[in-house]
Amino acid sequence: MLEGYKKLSIKANKEISTNIFEIELEMKIEGDIKPGQFFMIRGWEENDPFLPRPISIAGVGKNSITFLYEVRGRGTHIISKLVAGDNLDILGPLGNGFSLDKPGKKAIVSGGIGIAPLVYLLKNLSGEVDFYAGFRSEVYWREKIEKDSNYVYISTEDGSVCHKGFCVDDFDPSKYDEVLTCGPMPMMKRVLELCEGIVPVQVSMESKMACGIGACLGCTIETQDGMKRVCKEGPVFNGEEVIF
Repeated sequence: MLEGYKKLSIKANKEISTNIFEIELEMKIEGDIKPGQFFMIRGWEENDPFLPRPISIAGVGKNSITFLYEVRGRGTHIISKLVAGDNLDILGPLGNGFSLDKPGKKAIVSGGIGIAPLVYLLKNLSGEVDFYAGFRSEVYWREKIEKDSNYVYISTEDGSVCHKGFCVDDFDPSKYDEVLTCGPMPMMKRVLELCEGIVPVQVSMESKMACGIGACLGCTIETQDGMKRVCKEGPVFNGEEVIF
């Protein structure tokens, strides 16, 4: 096992939509795990793939932790084949999460697998929260966002469910005191354009990572204050910081 990693047992690993998996691990929760933080996860012993995968925290129970992931390559394909009782090596929680301090009405805007950290965020927010969720075609975790949101707006690119188009098509930032978003880069860029000069935004960025602890500089992004590491200074940034 890699230094600093813990070996955890899988409670469940199920496909909830095409190539979208929900995995729950047995874990004794120690200390705070903040919405927006992530773990480095490895589900294989050999060195191919060489690097672990960064996956955002989607839920925390009394003695378990849940992740939502999309099968995109060899690493996530291997993880998707694991079953209850198998083990994963994980390191975390890592990174800086969302700030929960700002009062007022909030909007959460998610695109695709970007919904993962935002569902956990939703459970940790107080006050009135509206949730805008966009998908390509199949909708997942709808019941989770409807349970804790004041208002839910769902869109699919092919129009198979609810609004045909994108979740920001009818988004009015002037109704909110803060916006929190995670999803594809073009979507988050559009959110920032709509919110500029109107309402502050927190963005959860995604980048390929090697170490997850800030040592390798492989996940740096361009910001107004120079290059910053997604794994260390992020993944969550103030929207005005990030240069898309």
